[in-house]
Amino acid sequence: MAISKVDFSSAKEMAPYLEQPKAMYVGAPGKTGYLFMGFELDKSGKSIMRDLDRRSPIIVQQELYFDEEMPEMPCVYILSAGGPNIDGDRYEQNITVRKDAFAFVSTGAATKLSEMKYNYSGLKQEFVLEDHAYLEFLPEPLIPCRHTRFISDTKLVIAPTATLFYSEVFMGGRKHYGDGELFEYDILSVCCHGERPDGEQLFREKFIIDPNKYSPRNLGVMHNYDVFANVIVMTPKEHADKIYEQITPFIDNEKQIAAGITYLPNQSGLLFKVLGMEPGPVKKVIRDFCSKVRLQVKGKPVPAEFPWR
Repeated sequence: MAISKVDFSSAKEMAPYLEQPKAMYVGAPGKTGYLFMGFELDKSGKSIMRDLDRRSPIIVQQELYFDEEMPEMPCVYILSAGGPNIDGDRYEQNITVRKDAFAFVSTGAATKLSEMKYNYSGLKQEFVLEDHAYLEFLPEPLIPCRHTRFISDTKLVIAPTATLFYSEVFMGGRKHYGDGELFEYDILSVCCHGERPDGEQLFREKFIIDPNKYSPRNLGVMHNYDVFANVIVMTPKEHADKIYEQITPFIDNEKQIAAGITYLPNQSGLLFKVLGMEPGPVKKVIRDFCSKVRLQVKGKPVPAEFPWR
């Protein structure tokens, strides 16, 4: 267990938010969540969650096999024993998918970020996919409240033959709370970087949203949209090329949703982005894109989402 790695004090953008909370201090029990999940094939060739180590408030449900198109794939949901992320929370999540194994991982509900007065909430993640591994990571949206401070750093270590579908959905805030609460958070700092198992660096993407310094409503940023999704697909070039050919970027002014796609550097995969007004339609575009990825890599589509999701 390496909770000490969850340290963002060197991040310049978080320098104004280093005061200790007046209630529970940074690193207090219940405020430092840890998770490690390891997937592998068992002796019969079934993909299973072989390893699980977690610390409160993170909870992990037992793997289920409900995907009608891939009934052999374990589906796992990450939950929280507490409420929203609060001042001084630190989380670390590590997911390893070993050779030839595959899995689907999501969250049980949206991640809420509460109002913060002193410090910030931080999340470090590391995904490791070995040869021919396959992982779909589709968590529910992240919702920042007024005066939220949040930073995340995600490391993607992918073998050249593996495929990772990694998505993030960011709400502008509690849109339907009172008179609305959009882009009233203090700061969101989000970084993803990919590399090979031998340490070869593939790409790095980081965006910092500070509404008090630069409005997300500016043209070329969010403008009139309220929801932003970022999807990274790391996959072999032959798969990436065929997936890319199937995607047509669009702006639908009537439905108020837009999507675009580009290649990641170093022939490491694809970058897909979606803008919308509500999370439902944005999640559907992501899911449709994921289905194209799975068809290309696994030969099977993604089934329709459950109505209650």
